[in-house]
Amino acid sequence: MIDKNQCIGCGACINTCPVNALHFSPEGKAEVDTELCIKCGACQAICPVEAINIDN
Repeated sequence: MIDKNQCIGCGACINTCPVNALHFSPEGKAEVDTELCIKCGACQAICPVEAINIDN
């Protein structure tokens, strides 16, 4: 879902998520809690480096 090699840790997706399913990993990259994620696509749409793909 999140390509940690592409993620720049900007936090845009974390701030956009309507259900707070995203958080920072210890490495400073975005991580998703799949049990909370509703696959709305808001994070994918806001990601400036296209590191998120909700289809996989």
